[in-house]
Amino acid sequence: MGLRKRAVEDELETVVLERGYETLLLALRSESALNRRDAVRELSAYPQAVTDLLNTLTSEPEHAVREALLGALQQLGGEPVVAGLITLLRSEDAVLRNGAIEVLQTMPEGVALHMLELLNDRDSDVRIFAIDILQQLAHPQAPEWLLSVLKDETHINVVSTAVDRLAEVGRAEMVPELMAIKQRFPKEAYLAFAVDLACRRIEEV
Repeated sequence: MGLRKRAVEDELETVVLERGYETLLLALRSESALNRRDAVRELSAYPQAVTDLLNTLTSEPEHAVREALLGALQQLGGEPVVAGLITLLRSEDAVLRNGAIEVLQTMPEGVALHMLELLNDRDSDVRIFAIDILQQLAHPQAPEWLLSVLKDETHINVVSTAVDRLAEVGRAEMVPELMAIKQRFPKEAYLAFAVDLACRRIEEV
């Protein structure tokens, strides 16, 4: 009986070992979405899996598996995750891009290292997405970053987005610089309305 019990234990140990890291990576390419999702969840315990998870995210067609991938990356965190998700801000896939933004919003310290670069990106869409990240980014420098956009930005859509965000997080001493935007863009009626609204909200706080 002792030999049989040992044989069973050895078999169970073999099964556990077969579900190790390399096997989980192979499972990321399974035809079964359920298997891929389960593999992703287990890989969230392996920091070395970040690159494979990011690469899988860009090609994964199933929504549930994408959600699991984003959740795993959020759990792992760190600079490689932040840098990898930032590259997705240039993706043409809006769902994937928005998912990356939502995860980045939960990583204030990591994102802070990249924010000025993003706000000065040559692509105006990336600058807008950076401001979208700031909408929910719990970082004390968020108001200053938004104010820096108003000082130098020339793209009207980027400026309008920054004004909308400042309406939520701006401080009273920022009102004069907000009002100055109307002089820089005198023909933009909507922007003038947005500035006035932002200033009223800031002053009410």
